[in-house]
This record gives sequence, C-alpha cells and structure tokens, in this order.
Amino acid sequence: MTELRDAAMKSKAWPFEEARRILKRYEKGAPEKGHVLFETGYGPSGLPHIGTFGEVARTTMVRRAFEVISDIPTRLVCFSDDMDGLRKVPGNVPNREAMEADLHLPLTRVRDPFGTHDSFGAHNNARLRAFLDQFGFEYEFASSTEYYASGRFDEALLTVLERFDEIMAIMLPSLGGVEAGRAETYSPFLPVSPKSGRVLQVPTLERNVAKGTIVYQEPDGEKVEIPVTGGNVKLQWKPDWGMRWAALGVDYEMYGKDLIPSAELSAKICAALGTRPPELYNYELFLDENAQKISKSKGNGLSMEDWLRYAAPESLSYFMYLKPKTAKRLYFDVIPKAVDEYHQQLRAYPDQDIDKRLANPVFHIHGGDVPESRMVVTFSMLLNLASVSAAEDKERLWGFIRRYAPDAAPETHPDLDAAAEFAVRYFHDFVAPARSFRAPDARERAAMEDLRERLRSWDGGPDAEALQSLVYSVGKEHGFEPLRDWFKALYEVLLGASQGPRFGGFIALYGVDETIALIDRALEGELTA
Repeated sequence: MTELRDAAMKSKAWPFEEARRILKRYEKGAPEKGHVLFETGYGPSGLPHIGTFGEVARTTMVRRAFEVISDIPTRLVCFSDDMDGLRKVPGNVPNREAMEADLHLPLTRVRDPFGTHDSFGAHNNARLRAFLDQFGFEYEFASSTEYYASGRFDEALLTVLERFDEIMAIMLPSLGGVEAGRAETYSPFLPVSPKSGRVLQVPTLERNVAKGTIVYQEPDGEKVEIPVTGGNVKLQWKPDWGMRWAALGVDYEMYGKDLIPSAELSAKICAALGTRPPELYNYELFLDENAQKISKSKGNGLSMEDWLRYAAPESLSYFMYLKPKTAKRLYFDVIPKAVDEYHQQLRAYPDQDIDKRLANPVFHIHGGDVPESRMVVTFSMLLNLASVSAAEDKERLWGFIRRYAPDAAPETHPDLDAAAEFAVRYFHDFVAPARSFRAPDARERAAMEDLRERLRSWDGGPDAEALQSLVYSVGKEHGFEPLRDWFKALYEVLLGASQGPRFGGFIALYGVDETIALIDRALEGELTA
C-alpha cells in the first residue's frame, strides 16, 4: 500500500492530480465533519442522461483516487434540485395538458404525468437512482425538498438572510443581458406561496433578521411575511448552490464549462457565508458529428440509451476518462474505437509497472480492481465480420470466432459474446446503410487476383501476422506507394468502407476460403451490384 500511495502522489493521471488538490485542503488535519464530501447535482425536470453519467463517473474516479492517497473517509452525495418550480412542461411526457395547471409548483408537488409516483420530481428522482444503481455507483441520494423542509438548511438560510446585502452585491452585477431587467426585482429568496404553493419570483420587500422572516407581495397584492426556514422559501439557483456548499461542507464538485460564471458566483456566495468553497473542476462539453454543442432540446448527439445499445458501459467510462478538459465529438462513430481502446488497455494492464498502471484509464474505471479482457477478437473486426457475412445474429459471428479461437465460448468469454451482439446491431443500424462498394481499377484488380492465387496455395493456417505479411508483400510488389493505398483499395472494394481492420487478422478470422470467395465476388462485380 505504501508503494501504491507513493506512486499515486506523483502520478500525472488527472484523477490523482485532482485528489492531491483535495488532500491539500486538509494538510493541517482531517475535516471536523470527519469525511471528505464529493457532490454532483441533478435537475430533475428531465430524465438522467449521458452527461449525468459522465459527471458521476468522473467524480467517482477522483473519489477513488483520493482514497488511494488518504485514509480520510469519503462520501458522494448526488443532490437533486427537486424543489425548483416547473418552468415549462417537457415535450416528451404524457398528459401534458394536466401538467400545465402545475406550472411554477415545486417539482415535488407537480403531478406525475406517468402516474407511477406522488410527483413528477419523485418520478424523475426514482429514475435517477435506478440509473445510478444500474452502473454500480456508490452514492447517497439527497433531495432539495427534503433538506429544505426538514431544516437541514435552516442555519445556512438564516445566515443568507443576515448577509442579504453581501449576496445581493455579488449577484446584481451579474444580471446583465437577458437578465438586466431583473436587477430591480431580484432577491436570492424565492417564497413558496402558502396560497398557491407556487415558487414565486418576487422581490423581498422587508427583512427581519431577528425573527428570521421576509415580507413579499403575492400576485393578488397581499403582503405576506414568512420564515426563511422550514421549506417556506428556496433560494435562486446560484445562491442555492453556494449555500449548499456551505451548509453541507462540500469539498469537491465538477461542472460543465458553460457553468463557469455561475460556479464563480456561487463560490463567492459560499465564502460570504463564512465557508471555504469546494475544490472545483470544470470539464469541456461534448460535440455532435458537426462539432456543434450537444443539446437536450435539440436532440443532437448521442444519448445514454444509444451508447448502451451498441457497447458496454465500461467503454463509455473509458470515453469519459479521456481528456475531460478537451471538447470531444460524442457520436456513433466513436463507439467502436472506444470499445477497442478500452480492451487494449485491459490487456496491457497486467504487464505494466505501478506508474503505468496508475496512468492506465482502466485503473480509474474499475477503482483498481481491474478485470481481465476476454476479447480475443476486436470490436472493429467483429463489425467487419458482420458486414461481409451479413450476420443477422451473434451466432453467425460465433461460427467464425470458434474456428479462429477454438477455446472461446460465450460462457467463458462473456464480454466477447456481448460484443458480438452489439456488433450485429451496430452493423445493421450504421454500417450497412452507409456501405458503398466500388470496382477495382486495373492495378488493383491485378493485385487482388495475385492475392487470391496466393491464398489458394496458403497452408499456414489462421496466422494473422503471416497473412498480414502476405497481403503486405502483394501490395509492395504491385507498386502501391504509399502502401496504405493498397489497404484502402481492399477496404473499399471488398468491405464497402474507406477504413478497416488489419487485413491479415481479418483473413484469419473470416477464413482463407471465404476471403477467396469474397475477392471472386468483388472481381465479378457482385458487390457493386
């Protein structure tokens, strides 16, 4: 353990760099609360999505890294802002008309359009917990409604009331642009109307610090005095974020790059309440295939369900680990690459020294308990196999896999079995519609005829490297320069794509006789037809 901790204290892997920032907070001693608190936030006006997964997965990586370098206990709280008022009815729910009557009620008082829970907030909270449980995250769920109503935030809310002017001085300069008109009416407190139950965006007319109350005006003109404690008010979200950090003693939180100004304001509010803000980490946002920011409202990019239809969640965790400070395209074509790179790292891990292991993404994905990869065939190879065999199910692929790797079986290689099923789905949904075969030119035809004849006399068995050397030699002898033009021709003529696998490995897996037949079909024009 000492060797591991020493190596972790020097590791340049970003979770360890973040973990050391947190440890520095307590270089003079452990926190009074007895643990280090990690937090992630969730807005339950919609369903959990791929960004939710990414934030919890990355935060968990930092938490596990911290546990390697420190003996201070840790907690991860997933906080749901379910006391927010419903601002608009989502477009993807049933019974939308009934929800219209519940606009501006706290989400935990909005009727559930699905009819399965006491409220819309409760429905989405349940979906969040099921979502996180599905991936085995270790966390504690926290409800804003419960924390406000139970008095968990009362002390902090009274401090907000006492330091009202300081918080206003922080917030008012930020109310520019579309919010410019709000400066005259802005208040950090949002009363929950005892008349309508709605969360009201109204100015605070009077404050009574001794009594712990505020006075505001109802839409009907009546002035009402209510306590700021006990769930009678909630805070605007930026003051709420800072208050929550102060009230709970949050030590670490991540957020998207688009929230940098909000996080800076919340940190100032947390400090104004007399508490050190958490260590903060902003990550870059995902882009679609056109390099546009992914938006839930636009529906562009990749959803959680999309990824899990074509690959296991560990490959998504791998994608989330890579360069969180760099904007990345999150679209269907990144899935095969992520799957193969993840398994490549799994295979490398057992033979690596401790420093390289700590820099290996799989250490952070699995919290140091790294499994063995049983993927004796790459995912990209399975895709090409599905393509040339027109596989309708994974059993067709297993017919080739068993010949190539006789010891492999679905029972002993569950990750390979799952990948075979994923590959068939991916092929039918994305590869098949986009395939475009072309006829070879004269030089390519001569080279492919030569390759076919050499394969007919091949007696080396399914030796991928030897077959790769054979294909390489044919390309060199037929004057392809650069040689990648030869392989590109093979892919475009035989596979209908501009990129493909190591062709020797493909032949070994698909079969020598089958490859000969494939070349014959291409040269006879059957594939282009």
